[in-house]
Amino acid sequence: MAEPRTEELLRRHAPQVLGALVRRYGHFDSAEDAVQEALLAAAGQWPSQGVPENPRGWLIRVASRRLVDMLRAEQSRRLREERAAALTPREESTAPEPGLSRVAAEDDTLTLLFLCCHPELPPPAQIALTLRAVGGLSTAEIARAMLVPEATVAQRISRAKKRLRGQRFGRPDRWRLRLPAVLKILYLIFNEGYTASSGAGLQRAELAGEAIRLTRTVHRLLPEDGEVAGLLALMLLTDARRAARSGPGGELIPLDEQDRGSWDRPAIDEGVALVTEALSRRHPGPYQLRAAIAALHDEAPGPEETDWREILELYEILVLMVPGPVERLNRAVAVAKVHGPRAGLAEVDAVAGELAGSHRPDAVRAHLLEEAGDWRAACAAYERAAGTTLSLPEKRYLHTRARRLREAHGPSGAEAPVPHTDPATEEPRAADEPRAAEEPRDTDPPPGA
Repeated sequence: MAEPRTEELLRRHAPQVLGALVRRYGHFDSAEDAVQEALLAAAGQWPSQGVPENPRGWLIRVASRRLVDMLRAEQSRRLREERAAALTPREESTAPEPGLSRVAAEDDTLTLLFLCCHPELPPPAQIALTLRAVGGLSTAEIARAMLVPEATVAQRISRAKKRLRGQRFGRPDRWRLRLPAVLKILYLIFNEGYTASSGAGLQRAELAGEAIRLTRTVHRLLPEDGEVAGLLALMLLTDARRAARSGPGGELIPLDEQDRGSWDRPAIDEGVALVTEALSRRHPGPYQLRAAIAALHDEAPGPEETDWREILELYEILVLMVPGPVERLNRAVAVAKVHGPRAGLAEVDAVAGELAGSHRPDAVRAHLLEEAGDWRAACAAYERAAGTTLSLPEKRYLHTRARRLREAHGPSGAEAPVPHTDPATEEPRAADEPRAAEEPRDTDPPPGA
């Protein structure tokens, strides 16, 4: 088994190496196999022989040789000799295709991302392939994120790789055709990194960081695009709270209990500046509206100062653009904050059926029932939500909420003060529409969502 430093290096460089090979050679499926062999070789050699000075270059050289061997084995002697001469790798980097943006040529992960969003692939296949190739998620993790069987995800990935066989990165003037899919997938990768869909850890910081890095690169390429700026702002404003989201033992800390002094103020300032400038240009898009909601949370000195009326107004606009169940569920929380928990519960009941299999409707319902004073029903809803989520931190959080309610009221059911601490903006984790309809969820639902 590779040592931790080696594992981290391999995880970080794998998408870049695959992007380099695909950009130069095509043959997505074979390139992926070659990269896997290079990773295995590195895992076996680096711990004993030391990490090379240029790990990425080492991996590209080894993977390129493996790929050339595979291609040679598939062709006749004449074609094999011609192909071998044409595919001789040049150290770490490969020459960019004519007309390819220099920024993209220097970032092979971004090249891979745009290739995975090829317009010939249906959206579910684009999402699955990118989460696998760029995000590094396993087939099982992708299946959980999209609420589909693991075998279905495996088939989508296999078919997508076959359709991309021989494809290379297209001309820059075609980038905008793929941009909506690219932004959607970056959003999904960030979501999985910010709040892991399963397992013992709350976050996968490396995935969230990679999503932010790639979105920054897209923003450099398309600085005038308001939705790109909005997505980057949304990520920065959300990730700014990361350090305050969990305690020393890994327990969840709700938004209203977080130490706002530990939030990343430079990231908040950058996110606010991005979304403010983007909103001033033209009619806002969904990512800009979500970023504006996140900014209202981040700029509030405390929970009591949060401008819920303005948040509700933004959600009203958002659900007209994106009338999905996640947006409507988030709006239900804002309705409850402005018009009372019973009004919010009616909104939750109207949308819950569209999020079957997700723990989130019960988590929101439990919070609103607690606010309405119906502690028995709130306990039952918290327990139902805890039984549905695959995230251990979320499960513990939801069980704790139910236990505290029972302890507060005692075995006799007598009324006692109940702590009114809203669940965090991101706790319990929002189920995303990819789980139900293969669309991104709202990264930053309001407290109680």
